[in-house]
Amino acid sequence: MQITFLGTSSGVPTRSRNVSSIAVRLPQRAEVWLFDCGEGTQHQILRSDVKISQITRIFVTHMHGDHVYGLMGLLASCGLAGNPSRIDIYGPPKLEEYLRACGRYSQTHFSYPVKVHTVQPGLVFEDSEFSVHCTPLTHRVPAFGYRISEKDKPGRFNVEQAMQMGIPSGPLYGRLKRMEVVTLPDGRVINGADLCGETQIGRSFVYCTDTIYCDNAVELARNADVLVHEATFAHQDAELAYQRLHSTSTMAAQVALNAGVKKLIMTHFSPRYAPGNAIEFADLLKEAQAIFPNTVMAHDFYTHEISRRAVEAFASAS
Repeated sequence: MQITFLGTSSGVPTRSRNVSSIAVRLPQRAEVWLFDCGEGTQHQILRSDVKISQITRIFVTHMHGDHVYGLMGLLASCGLAGNPSRIDIYGPPKLEEYLRACGRYSQTHFSYPVKVHTVQPGLVFEDSEFSVHCTPLTHRVPAFGYRISEKDKPGRFNVEQAMQMGIPSGPLYGRLKRMEVVTLPDGRVINGADLCGETQIGRSFVYCTDTIYCDNAVELARNADVLVHEATFAHQDAELAYQRLHSTSTMAAQVALNAGVKKLIMTHFSPRYAPGNAIEFADLLKEAQAIFPNTVMAHDFYTHEISRRAVEAFASAS
């Protein structure tokens, strides 16, 4: 599971930071899930290693322009780039109405199915490998945070041991690999768990923006491997954060600390902290690390991989 930041600025793009979008790449299934799609996102994709043809799901946090203005253009380009079989879009109320209006006034017609799902708190997607949940955040318009949870997988099935035990190959191996208890034709009862290695622990990724500090974000991020959280303002500008319902760097760190996450990646920075100003991005990082040391600051095209090995190592240490 790889996270690539396509835009890390808040409100407006700058020369070095585009507005909000994150691509989560799932190499094992050749899919990309996009979180938010600010203006210029498809240009950012072209400058990255993300393949536009692999986008299958798009999750929108809220309807502010810096999170949705690039969506219609991206959807139109997806059809021209390889005719995807289907794209599912998840987001708040009015998202479908917005896209229909864009299509109507621009005379844009998709050559592939596009399904818009209006999300409610709780489970919004699930298949055999992943589930996605959302929860309301605290912002000026309805906004949601999202959590991807990968399901645990059985450990490696020991084929050699099964053969030595005289277990006939075929469908029985599949059942044993799923750690079922199987009765063999000769009457022996075999527990598949005895033939499998340690369970591969599923990975988790949480995305919270835009929001001020809230308990819902803490609960959504509980024990996550990676939390991506907005940090629009420095601690010194907390009053602005309260007025505009955005987070400071210290609020993001407090969410990470209270949720017990393994890593915090901050994003969605106000351009007011660009190099040369009285407070710079590096100061926001120091503020957050004073509360939650395992914090990094995202920049455009920054990629972080959540590896199974790292997750399992952390679980063993715990």
